[in-house]
Amino acid sequence: MSTTIGDLVNRVYREYLEAPDDLESYSYLTGGINSTATTLAYDDNLFSSEEEDALGAGTVIEINKELMYTTALNTVNNEITVTRGARGTTKVAHSAGDIIKVSPTFTRQAVYDAIVDQIENLYPTLFAVETQTITAKSGINILDGATDNYLVTPIKAISQYTDYDAGQDETGSQFRGVSVQLIDLPNPFTYTNDSGSSVTLTYTGGPSVVHALQNFGISSGKTMYISFKKKFVEPADETTTLAAVGLENEYEPIIMAGVAAQMVAGKDIGTLDAKYLTDQLAVQNAPIGSSNQIRNSLLQYQQLLIQQARKDLRARFPEPVSMNSINYPGA
Repeated sequence: MSTTIGDLVNRVYREYLEAPDDLESYSYLTGGINSTATTLAYDDNLFSSEEEDALGAGTVIEINKELMYTTALNTVNNEITVTRGARGTTKVAHSAGDIIKVSPTFTRQAVYDAIVDQIENLYPTLFAVETQTITAKSGINILDGATDNYLVTPIKAISQYTDYDAGQDETGSQFRGVSVQLIDLPNPFTYTNDSGSSVTLTYTGGPSVVHALQNFGISSGKTMYISFKKKFVEPADETTTLAAVGLENEYEPIIMAGVAAQMVAGKDIGTLDAKYLTDQLAVQNAPIGSSNQIRNSLLQYQQLLIQQARKDLRARFPEPVSMNSINYPGA
């Protein structure tokens, strides 16, 4: 299973977009470059003479997620002169050993963007779950975590009614349901914290809302354990972990199938790539034929996975009961 968004990008290529025997022309940098360099040193041992000829002016090459246009090729010194940041990609530094792809069918930036799209589109059919430990108080608790603006509603809330005494085992404790309400506040929001200081809370990414939690029927100072339904957090870059986004392992195949469908839509898929996608789907008993059917089969497979994941969420987290505008989450 993947750990980061970058791992998920690699898995999409490996399992859907790059057939093992359909190798695109590639080499690698023999020296690192900064974000402004326009001359790249490459290893010529991985290019045939025909492939080097194809690197003439106007060819698109890719290093990591950055696309570049070639403007000149020096086969004596093994150097390529390029225009950086082509097609809206970002100019960044690259290291020796980074792969240079020539005219990639599916660019890494496009695959990354498709993953971000698929993550965003999972909600509201699917959602992340985050459990927080909150101390009950009179009034409201301002939720000021880095991604608390992505919270949607409490779905489960319990509190420890009998506290652990020194040396007491867990058999002396009782946990009971708690009634809580999530309140939407304007963004930014200025409030006085428990220390008496004025604080302005502002979220610049994700939902433009500040959340506060109000509890009912529980003594102040008690510890509450509250599970929230949460929108998936938008990844910042490829190093973002799936855990930080809120993705469970079972959601990976859902995203990959959606990305593959998004990438092949409207494209003239090569015979080898089409066969590879067909073989991958055949493992899932999804019959396909033309490229259009490939896309449809990918989407059907994705919907099947979504339905299974949705059933699991409903079994684990029943919808809370609401009475007089107060949510009573499951205990």
